[in-house]
Amino acid sequence: QVQLVESGGGLVQAGGSLRLSCAASGSIFSFNAMGWYRQAPGKQRVLVAVISSGGITNYVDSVKGRFTISRDNANNTMYLQMNSLKPEDTAVYYCNAKRGIPPMNYWGKGTLVTVSS
Repeated sequence: QVQLVESGGGLVQAGGSLRLSCAASGSIFSFNAMGWYRQAPGKQRVLVAVISSGGITNYVDSVKGRFTISRDNANNTMYLQMNSLKPEDTAVYYCNAKRGIPPMNYWGKGTLVTVSS
């Protein structure tokens, strides 16, 4: 069973930075893609950034130029570097991994990011 564990969330002032980590219980080589989603209070969970097994990345427009997704296959970990944080980035951030065809989704339990103004 795949387990994904997020860490790195916390409280930060606007303009600050945080780095989220997602540690997988096994090799991430088998994942077609990995990504970060976020869910703000009272809103739906939405995709923030995704990285393919080949390292191709994609971002939602609101975080382009501020967030960077990366993966360390040797350490079975994915990261989200978040710079120039804004209050509207406040949310629970979830790690997601997809494997197989059709893809099966795996989720972490989330880590809370709070950006104060």
